[in-house]
Amino acid sequence: MTTRNPYEDDIVISWAELHRDTRYLSSVLHELGAWKGIIAITRGGMVPAALIARELDIRLIDTVCITSYGTGEVSGAEQAQGSLKILKSVSGDGDGFLLVDDLVDTGKTAQAVRAMLPKAHFATLYAKPAGRPIVDTFVKEFKQNKWIYFPWDIDYQFSTPIKDRSKSQKT
Repeated sequence: MTTRNPYEDDIVISWAELHRDTRYLSSVLHELGAWKGIIAITRGGMVPAALIARELDIRLIDTVCITSYGTGEVSGAEQAQGSLKILKSVSGDGDGFLLVDDLVDTGKTAQAVRAMLPKAHFATLYAKPAGRPIVDTFVKEFKQNKWIYFPWDIDYQFSTPIKDRSKSQKT
């Protein structure tokens, strides 16, 4: 019996990495000029949007509420993208606003939001190849077949050392 090594397919982003990457993204966005406000794509864009708002001293923050992943019955890499459902939109064309999300993956959600706000500057922390052309600014690119776990997706817990795990499997 072979078991899948989760580190071959999954990438876990720590809070420290998220903060570092968000500060870098903020510095790039700062150089691009002044912004009227931020529009966060829920839910993934909310934490990066809050951190960017702090770094750039932006007080006007709104949300586009859209869901594209399945029913919640499964999680992680097994979770397939479902149909898009817009729960809340914003008015205007996005001119002068930052549109913020944590990740652009397949680009399905990004295309829908980009169509709503064509003049917004679309910034994400991370991008995958399929969605990369839709965003204006991102920090890091990951392969399409990698599943990204954000700090809010995981919980810290005790992990049995590998040596001790092999002992318990023998009994």
